[in-house]
Amino acid sequence: QVDLVESGGGSVQAGGSLTLSCRVAGITLRGRCMGWFRQGSGKAREGVAAIDSDGAATYGDSVKGRFTISKDISKYTLYLRMNSLQPEDTGIYYCAASYARSQSSDGACYSNNYWGQGIQVTVSS
Repeated sequence: QVDLVESGGGSVQAGGSLTLSCRVAGITLRGRCMGWFRQGSGKAREGVAAIDSDGAATYGDSVKGRFTISKDISKYTLYLRMNSLQPEDTGIYYCAASYARSQSSDGACYSNNYWGQGIQVTVSS
């Protein structure tokens, strides 16, 4: 059984920072694309950041320069460091993983087969 469990969400004021973690069980992070998506109220789910099979990272335009994605293979954990948070960053953040090797573009892996349950991030002005 594969499980992706997000943690680290919460409420923060504009300009603040949060770090999300995604602990993975049942699969290795090695050799697959991992990413973060988010969905604001009344909005479509969008790719935020992804790190592909070769370790290359891509980001959505709205978070470039503020968010950083990373992974620790030995800890089976994916991270998203979010700085300079703005109210428009509010939403549910999801961790996702591909079955196998995959590239990414604009903050999203081309394949996203495993999903976490999501975690709320709220940024107040």
